[in-house]
Amino acid sequence: MTGTRVALIGLGMASKPHLEALQQLAGKVELAGVFNRSKPRALEVAETYGVPVFDSVEEIAADESIAAVILVTPPDQREALVRMFAAAGKHILTEKPIERSSEQASALVEICEAAGVKFGVVFQNRFRVSAQRLTSIMREGLLGDIASVRVQVPWWREQSYYDVPGRGSYARDGGGVLISQAIHVMDLMLSLTGPAESVQAMCTTTPLHTLEAEDFAAGCLRFVSGAVGSIVATTAAYPGGAETLSIDGTKGSATLEAGRLMVHYRDGSSEELGETTGTGGGADPMAFPCDWHRDLIEDFVDSIHSDSQPRISGREGLRVHQLIDALVASSRQGKLVEVAAESAG
Repeated sequence: MTGTRVALIGLGMASKPHLEALQQLAGKVELAGVFNRSKPRALEVAETYGVPVFDSVEEIAADESIAAVILVTPPDQREALVRMFAAAGKHILTEKPIERSSEQASALVEICEAAGVKFGVVFQNRFRVSAQRLTSIMREGLLGDIASVRVQVPWWREQSYYDVPGRGSYARDGGGVLISQAIHVMDLMLSLTGPAESVQAMCTTTPLHTLEAEDFAAGCLRFVSGAVGSIVATTAAYPGGAETLSIDGTKGSATLEAGRLMVHYRDGSSEELGETTGTGGGADPMAFPCDWHRDLIEDFVDSIHSDSQPRISGREGLRVHQLIDALVASSRQGKLVEVAAESAG
């Protein structure tokens, strides 16, 4: 059986879980081919995974048999690609971040909405079994009203990671640890807590790295709900550890540590689910399984056939961009900053 045909564009290190996930989805999703600006890299991937190589992105846009594209390019390359593929009627699933700022990200969301194509964002952490259980717990109100939220991302990157041209710069990546690493757990946080209202933060570069943007960020948050929270994220915590998201409520508390969920209710009961898995927090940024990507891609393809929104739409993804913009602005201005409001579509 031939599945929905998709093309993969960009074959950097973030492409590996996509390629593995697409292999697992064979029959439902068909990888029509890959494109990379470096032809030798494209040929290497083609040989490893047994897929065709496209000579240009224009060739993909012109192929009427291709329903969707997956963009695994640096953020500064997204706008031209989104404009081209949206105009060609291709549905688009993009790696995070959507763009380098919330303003630029909003423009891409609006392009896709105007063209009537699906636009999804790869925030695969929401598809962990433990994260989905925590989502159910929050929806059922089992923790009660949220009082406080704590996020910690104690990751490590070697200097060689930032020696790649453009990495950790505002021009290519849009920033440092917040938009490139912590964005995943912050997106998950917002999906559980609702939007943040205001932040006060410090973003800086430690002596352990040389890069333009921050490798350390700490911020205090107040949510629209009235809850308070904190975020500490860094890529300077050798050798790197699991990220954690903790939520304290009036009926209990929950901590999600990588893939392991621990819940303690005020009535004395508790539950645990999953286990701590690799998340890319150490020297190997891609040291994690592809299962979450697989389920996310499947959800995106299902949204095409059901003509519904993917679980993580582009508009939904704008909320974390606006939070990151506010954290950086607060650090630069040295004061409390309001977070822009964005209704999820």
